[in-house]
Amino acid sequence: MKHYSLIFLTGFSGSGKSTIGPLLANSLGFEFIDLDKSIEQAAGKSINRIFAEEGEAAFRSLELKTIEAIVSRQELVVSLGGGVLENDLCFSLIRKHGTLVYLKSSPEILTMRLQHKTDRPLLKGEDGNRLPREVVESRIRALLEKREPRYLKADLVFVTDAKKIGTSVEELTRKIERHIRRAARNNKKEK
Repeated sequence: MKHYSLIFLTGFSGSGKSTIGPLLANSLGFEFIDLDKSIEQAAGKSINRIFAEEGEAAFRSLELKTIEAIVSRQELVVSLGGGVLENDLCFSLIRKHGTLVYLKSSPEILTMRLQHKTDRPLLKGEDGNRLPREVVESRIRALLEKREPRYLKADLVFVTDAKKIGTSVEELTRKIERHIRRAARNNKKEK
């Protein structure tokens, strides 16, 4: 069953999911869950360690299990990891049970936000060290090109590039509330 008040935030790493998510949840009066943090707690280790010790496939399996446990809930904002939607089962569960919101940012802004981060396994060198800015931007562009077709299938698309966080949260709250009301009206008409 679809729960329109089950909000999934998607987008590339650095698009604002973990920053906007808790503020959005508070604004809506919902609970907030960061999917990556939930996985780390359940696994008892960091995502970097999961990737290093067990590989990406094991991490993606943990993502699916965590999403399966979440989809029956309501009044919840969930910040998804940037690659979750690549998994067809995760994508299907999210689309079937909740409202998907794409926080969209340009590759240039994402590079600026991520170039100094060391906790993003897919944006590090083989030795685990930071990569030069040009390499980071190139990887972001390649990954975004691969992922964005799924991101764009979201119920709502919200650009986060040039907005202050407070403004983004206010605008996104209004957009989501309108979406939930519209969906509720449409459900009543269909019954």
